[in-house]
This record gives sequence, structure tokens and C-alpha cells, in this order.
Amino acid sequence: MEVDRILRMVGGSGESSYANNSSVQRVAMSKAKPIVHKAIFDLCSSFLTESLGIGDLGCSSGPNTFLAISEIIDAIEGGSRRLKRPVPELQIFLNDLPCNDFNSISQSLPEFYEKLGKEKGEGYFKSCYVAAVPGSFYGRLFPRRSLHFIHSSYSLQWLSRVPPQITSTSIKGNIYLTESSPGFVVKAYSDQFTTDFQLFLQSRSEEIVPGGRMVLTLLGRTTLDASSKEACYIWKLLGQALHDLVLMGLIEKEKLDGFNMPYYAPSGEELREAIEKEGSFDVNHLDTIQVSWDGSQEYGTPFDEVQSGLNTAKIMRAVAEPLLVSHFGVSSMDKVFERYAEIVAQHLSSYKTKHVNLLVTLTRRC
Repeated sequence: MEVDRILRMVGGSGESSYANNSSVQRVAMSKAKPIVHKAIFDLCSSFLTESLGIGDLGCSSGPNTFLAISEIIDAIEGGSRRLKRPVPELQIFLNDLPCNDFNSISQSLPEFYEKLGKEKGEGYFKSCYVAAVPGSFYGRLFPRRSLHFIHSSYSLQWLSRVPPQITSTSIKGNIYLTESSPGFVVKAYSDQFTTDFQLFLQSRSEEIVPGGRMVLTLLGRTTLDASSKEACYIWKLLGQALHDLVLMGLIEKEKLDGFNMPYYAPSGEELREAIEKEGSFDVNHLDTIQVSWDGSQEYGTPFDEVQSGLNTAKIMRAVAEPLLVSHFGVSSMDKVFERYAEIVAQHLSSYKTKHVNLLVTLTRRC
């Protein structure tokens, strides 16, 4: 599986698109907002400069892309005002893999600039320059010491590849780790995450100025057990839906056995250990935030397991469908996610499971 060629969210603005099914990610960003604002105020306090370089890594497409950079712009403007300094020019770089829907981003930019002008003054957008930077963040993306602040949300749980030790028999019948996964499989996933994340840190350490900040949000876990339900169960249920289609004769068993997710949800301890071992950044803040599987409970919506199952299936489809289609083909996708919605609803009728998110703020060492 060539992850960097096929890993993307569902583009466009259709019913199954990420743009219309990213409420969980939006809730997580909202909960991270105070931490982002504090990190940016600390940054503004440390630098007196005419221009700031900003990167949003794993930006995807849709409203959340512009929500993230709008929050960053608001924080910089607010911090500058509190410090009684002029607002610097902003160079904002939106990064994702080349297969991301950058066309939708480009088409939305005029509306974003118009909104920015109405909110902050007609000339404001002339001091804010947005550009797309396709490429994997598991490697260099920007010139040396060109950025002051990096933001990434719901991206770093995706690995650069499925661990090469994993074969079609390693987690047979499943698509990711489960409670019954052999120890060598769990270690392979953990080692791949550590390798990838340290490469991410090393690459960013060359691109960020000393004293620059990063705020990273990624799916993780509170337990030490990487194969716990907390970290893996939502994928196990998707695996069950795929297995049911095998029984219906709609998917080949060999196809299911040969598919594994390029994904890993680390613990806070793993994250901190990887950061300290790489050595380029200091940890300012590391915490967890939790979001319901479909994000609706945070908006005060009355709980209904059937509707929540449908919502969760739509969200997961917007995230996972391109990976699944590349392996299984497109013809079975409707039935996969119809069955998945039923399985999730059944689970949520007994357990109100939530996503665990790790939220970390880092400063580039001088």
C-alpha cells in the first residue's frame, strides 16, 4: 500500500465528503482553541518581527481547513493587540499529501479573503498570504528556519506506511490491532509510529526558527495497552462490517486478510518519550481531550444510538473510504458503511465510547 498516493479524506462537497462529515475534528479543534491561543501569545511575546511563517500540516479540505487558519489569525491579531504591537504579515502554508482535494481549497480562497476583509478591514487580506504545499510531512517541506508556528490536527495518527512486518496472516480477519493481536504486531505498529513521529520532529526542527511553536492534536489513548478498545475498537467494528460482506460473498476473504490500516493511536507517554529522544523540542503542555464518536454529544444533541451510528459511519467513511476503495474497489462501499452503521449503533446502545485526543504544545529549542 503506497500510503502517500492514496491516503486522503473524501473530497468535494457531496454527501460523503469530509467537508460535510468532519464534526468530530471540528469539536476537537474547538476544545484545543485555548491552548492554540496561549501558544501563539507566547510566540508573539517572544518575537518582534514584520512577518510570521505559519504551517497547517494535514489541512485536508472543507470548512475545518479555514476554521484552523482563522483561529490562528485571530490569535495573532489578539496577541499583537495585547502587546500593543502592529499585526505582522502572515505567510500561511496549507500542507497535505498530493492526493488531497487542493482544488476545493483554491476555489474557497476568494470567499475566505472576502470574509477576512469584512471582519478585519478591507486591506487586511493584503497582509495575509495563503499557499498550498503538497507533500508528506514525514520529510522536509519548507526552507530552513522559515516558519514560526506549526499547527496539525487529526493527522499524525496516520503512519507513513503499514509496518513492513505485518503480513496477511499477522492480524487475519481484522484490519487493525485488537485485544488478541500478537505482541510482535503491537510492537511493529508502535515502532513504526515512533520512527515516523521522530522523522516529523526532525524535519520540523530544521524548518522552525529557534523559539518557534507547534501545537499538535492527534488521536491517542490514555492506557498503556496499544491494543485496548479505547484505541482500536472503532476499527474493529469496521473490520466486522467488512467480514460480514465476506460472508455475503461481496468481498473476497483474501482481500480482507490482506488489508491493514496505516494508523496508530499512541499514549501520552509514548509521545513524550519520542519527543525527548529526538531532542529538538521542549514539551510545554501535554493533555488529553475526549470527543464522542460522532461529535454530537458535545453540541448537546439528545443521544440516539441509531442516529449516532449513522453519523459515525458517515464520519468514518469520509476518512477511510479512499483507502478502502484502493484495496476493495468502489462497488461494495455503500453496503460496507450501511452495515457499519448498524454495528456501531448496537455498540453505542451499551457503551458511550469516546475518541481520546492527545494535545501537545512544543517549543523549538534554541
